[in-house]
Amino acid sequence: FEDQLKMRRVIIVHRWDATPQSDWYPWLKKELERKGYKVLVPRMPRTDVPKIKLWVSHLRNVVETLDTNTYFVGHSIGCQTIMRYLQAIKNPKIGGAVFVAGWFVLKNLEDKEAETIAEPWMRRNLKFSKLKKLFRGKLKVFLSSNDPYNCAKENKAAFTKKLGARVIVKKNKGHFTADTGITKLPETLRVFRT
Repeated sequence: FEDQLKMRRVIIVHRWDATPQSDWYPWLKKELERKGYKVLVPRMPRTDVPKIKLWVSHLRNVVETLDTNTYFVGHSIGCQTIMRYLQAIKNPKIGGAVFVAGWFVLKNLEDKEAETIAEPWMRRNLKFSKLKKLFRGKLKVFLSSNDPYNCAKENKAAFTKKLGARVIVKKNKGHFTADTGITKLPETLRVFRT
């Protein structure tokens, strides 16, 4: 009963080289607040050179208390951050999660520097059995057929098999960024009931 009195909240974790004002985050924040959610879009540290330890500890500070009224939305490296944060928590409980342009494998990065930054995120293992149990029926993933970095087929298979996620591949959405015209993302909003 006490859980029902707590406000449902959504934490949106942005992508590499972004801010809380980038892409579709302001739109989703406003729409979710209209539905009665408390929404946090933290500015992640060193977005030009995202490091696992730094991003995960920053997210831990933002979340504070984790319970079934806590929902996550991740974009690209934000999805990785959420998974790595959750696997480090003893007996985590969440309401659910939505991942946009999530990945385990990336290709076609701009240069060697980008490859060096991304490499630890792809190499350091995730605790799939723990995460699969946590996400059971609570993870929806949106990928794009023409994501320039994202091997949609490989990532779809990994999210489905390793995490039991429901994966939807949208046609021609790029990396779901404002650069490709994505400033609203209604499919993410539909996941959240009123």
